[in-house]
Amino acid sequence: MTAVRDAVKAALRTQTIETPSWGYGNSGTRFKVFAQPGVPRTPREKLEDAAKVHEFTGIAPKVSLHIPWDRVEDYAALASFAEEHGLELGAINANTFQDDAYRLGSVCHPDASVRRRAVDHLLACVDIMDATGSADLKLWFADGTNYPGQDDIPARQERLAACLAEVYARLGEEQRMLLEYKFFEPAFYTTDVPDWGTAYAHCLKLGPKAQVVVDTGHHAPGTNIEFIVALLLRERKLGGFDFNSRFYADDDLMAGAADPFQLFRIMHEVVRGGGLAPEAGVAFMLDQCHNIEAKVPAVIRSVMNVQEATAKALFVDAHALAAAQRSGDVLAANAVLMDAFATDVRPLLREVREEMGLDADPLAAYARSGWAERAATERVGGDQAGWGA
Repeated sequence: MTAVRDAVKAALRTQTIETPSWGYGNSGTRFKVFAQPGVPRTPREKLEDAAKVHEFTGIAPKVSLHIPWDRVEDYAALASFAEEHGLELGAINANTFQDDAYRLGSVCHPDASVRRRAVDHLLACVDIMDATGSADLKLWFADGTNYPGQDDIPARQERLAACLAEVYARLGEEQRMLLEYKFFEPAFYTTDVPDWGTAYAHCLKLGPKAQVVVDTGHHAPGTNIEFIVALLLRERKLGGFDFNSRFYADDDLMAGAADPFQLFRIMHEVVRGGGLAPEAGVAFMLDQCHNIEAKVPAVIRSVMNVQEATAKALFVDAHALAAAQRSGDVLAANAVLMDAFATDVRPLLREVREEMGLDADPLAAYARSGWAERAATERVGGDQAGWGA
């Protein structure tokens, strides 16, 4: 048992979780964005908050940017600022859904001039990747239709493929395109990238530098997300996650808040499929918009929830599980997973943090740090960061 614990602890020490810059800004529901004191006003202040998450968790060294929400004059300088705070800039997220021109779509729009506008933005995001050293271009498209007959469905796929191919050709040797899917919203009749199969088909045609992103909130109720994860890992096409929680649709709640058992099942497939290994190239990212809770502690809680699910997945007895599966013992196989899920890994995680020189309780340490009070006092005036809606 000691050897197992040591192996689990070693794996947890090397885990990294990327946090989203937009998770530190004002957010809310589809109807109201709620302001809070101390919310960052600039990308640099977002990075200051992200540095606090990494300081107290020890496993959140990367921060995703969203363009144009995080637009600056000098992206190389922003990368240097991140480095000064113990961080690096992660995925560059493109935005092709907040321009009036995109009312009927962006890369799938029937008007070639609108498609050109969207592609130029994506290419500009690759330029930003060059300046920041980021390896991942993350794409989610709001494109789709609301009414039958509104547009030609196959033609929209052709437009999408052509635009993606142009951007793919611009990527550097060490850069990737991560294509995200969502089964509905804001388009309600058809969505142009609605599921993992559509995303996978486009990535397969594009080549090895194109991979699929699984957002845990972007599925129909009842979808077996862990099956998708297992399949994409098997095909070496799982590029990353956008971790969050949902009860109904794309709720963007804290990771593991709604269904921690689902998060455990997903992480079990990640572990079983070798997805934790650095060479697998799977980017573990958060994508959540905290509606009512404070920003930094909410991100810390999500990081901790992913850690707990990962630790439990690492405790699955793979040999016992395989033996039960081979013998067709359904109850025994299920019991192996349930035993791991029932394991209280919090004491072990406290040990891991202390061995890393961290406080055993990241949330309590953050509360004692006084950072929230300091930010509220110093960040007065100006425009607080938000969705840009």
